[in-house]
Amino acid sequence: MAGVTQLAPLVGVLAACAALGVPRSSFYRRQRPLFGPKPRQASPRSLTPDERAIVLSCLHEERFQDRAPAGVYATLLDQGLYHCSIRTMYRLLEQEGETRERRDQLTHPPYQKPELLATAPNQLWSWDITKLLGPFKWTYFYLYVILDIFSRYVVGWMVAHRESAELAKRLIADSCEKQNIAPGQLTIHADRGSSMTSKPVAFLMADLGVTKTHSRPYVSDDNPYSESQFRTMKYRPEFPDRFGSIQDARSFCQQFFAWYNQEHRHSGLELLTPAMVHYGEAPAVVERRQAVLDAAYQAHPERFVHHPPRSMAVPKEVWINKPTEIKTQ
Repeated sequence: MAGVTQLAPLVGVLAACAALGVPRSSFYRRQRPLFGPKPRQASPRSLTPDERAIVLSCLHEERFQDRAPAGVYATLLDQGLYHCSIRTMYRLLEQEGETRERRDQLTHPPYQKPELLATAPNQLWSWDITKLLGPFKWTYFYLYVILDIFSRYVVGWMVAHRESAELAKRLIADSCEKQNIAPGQLTIHADRGSSMTSKPVAFLMADLGVTKTHSRPYVSDDNPYSESQFRTMKYRPEFPDRFGSIQDARSFCQQFFAWYNQEHRHSGLELLTPAMVHYGEAPAVVERRQAVLDAAYQAHPERFVHHPPRSMAVPKEVWINKPTEIKTQ
């Protein structure tokens, strides 16, 4: 490499490397430091240290302490002085640690993702409120629904003229009484609506020994079962565009929830009805279904190619936001 270094100024790097049989890449590699990037050369257009000190001293003057660099730049120009651009002033202040956001920024508290598990009925409920269109524009009725997460059974509902914490409190209390909820048995999950986060509802749940949880703001997936139940209702063919009166809304809901609990074959329950799962009838129904499938297999085994038919049982656990480590396992 020393020979190439001596010969290169005379004949050029290419000819010197060819004459001595040295790869040019090896020659150039030896010219750089062994480790780290190539040192960056200072731009000839950059300010000298003395010029930087002058700019900072101007920015630190008492008359400019509450002024933005743009205002300082314009004031100096009016006085016949130019030191640097506005961007350079910002850059120097940033290097000195003297720039920050002046406005008060809104900071959101960290909301923990709810991870809730139900392994039997009356362990975890979800409740929500949806609007039903009234007879005229801008008129609504409010439907309150409490849903058991494990069985998808609607344990309580109410149609009212308004959204009210007192009405929600009454509905929750009546539903807990009908289902014989013991203190410490139940968790009730809801979003962050005004009724859900109200003090009357919170005090009631504390008196009943019920744990309350809430969804994260603007995260609909944290309350998926209530949203799915509302979708099922509003996509029914008999669901009207508008209700003529609150009596019409209550009449429709009375028929719908009776159908939903007693007759609706729920896809999340292996086509069992919510009432079957909620009141412990599911094992007997699954056993009867399996007997029918066994008879069909005995009659025509050639029609079942891979294995005998099996009647699926109800899921043993239902999650809201199942933890990642459990999903992996």
